Amino acid sequence: MEHDRIIVIGASAGGLDAIKKLVERLPPDFRTPIFIVWHMAPGMRGIVPDILNKLNAIYAAHALDNEVIKPNRIYIAPPDHHLLLEEGIIRLSRGPKENHFRPAVDPLFRSAAYNYGNRVIGIVLSGRLDDGTAGLWRIKHSGGIAIVQDPDDAEVPSMPANAAREVAVDYCIPVKDMAAVLTQLSTTAVPLNREHMKDEKTKIEIGIAAGDSAYDRGSLKIGELSPYTCPECQGVLSKITDGDLTRYRCHTGHAYSVDTLLASITEKIEGSLYNAMAAIEESMMLLNHIGDHLSEVNHPQLAALYFKKAKDAELRADLLRDTVMGHEQLSNDRLLEELYKLKNAAKE
Repeated sequence: MEHDRIIVIGASAGGLDAIKKLVERLPPDFRTPIFIVWHMAPGMRGIVPDILNKLNAIYAAHALDNEVIKPNRIYIAPPDHHLLLEEGIIRLSRGPKENHFRPAVDPLFRSAAYNYGNRVIGIVLSGRLDDGTAGLWRIKHSGGIAIVQDPDDAEVPSMPANAAREVAVDYCIPVKDMAAVLTQLSTTAVPLNREHMKDEKTKIEIGIAAGDSAYDRGSLKIGELSPYTCPECQGVLSKITDGDLTRYRCHTGHAYSVDTLLASITEKIEGSLYNAMAAIEESMMLLNHIGDHLSEVNHPQLAALYFKKAKDAELRADLLRDTVMGHEQLSNDRLLEELYKLKNAAKE
């Protein structure tokens, strides 16, 4: 069954309240199907449908694999599953995580754009970092409509702010105004565009999200090899370019925006430093233990050498500890905040 439009929504931290405000303002006879990805932990109980069904007569439920899309429905990505769209059909998968999430926003947006072209309305709500930006770019590039929550209206502004910066959005508005806009857009006829760009790169990435072998699908062919490795599996990352937007995908399928990759790498540094510090402290303890034993068996000169090496190790461990304490996890938001503080300081 075909519908004039579909609506895809992505949200993360602070996004549930935004979703609630949007849904409760929609008319109960709103026919356009809505598909929602909200970042959640894999073991989290899926509470979103129950919450939304108390706010509106539009029926909300977790999406089912191979479910036929119906009007006047809200479909929620279940925990630990990507939500993908085919023409008139829903698909679920446990394909590789994107931006550390499953479900992730980009796979939903990407599959919607590929199969529905200019009939897609994409919305990015409150959340950290920038999942959804690449997918919203694809929706816009395929002739669809791009909407972001006004960052000043968002509990966590990063996701909508990043999307607004990278995509020529059609609307940047508070959540309270979205229902009216969606109602108007949904009642406006859209000429079906069967000629929208169904490019091979997007097809490959949809297949990867669906659980196909990323390597067999051609993950190494959709970008140029980079010097970076995947924070999750240490696979080689390929650099993928969409217009002015850059992102990365490894040969096993994990995908990252630039901002998520930066946050992941700088977070990984802290763990590596602690591992190195633990190894040095372990060697220090062993050197002292051996030194004690040598002292007991009357080898004072050799024992003194072991104690000296233990002291050297302790000094190196102290240097690493100072490095760990001074290390910071970086992201675009943190750097923008630092730049803002520098500009304010320069004005004073």
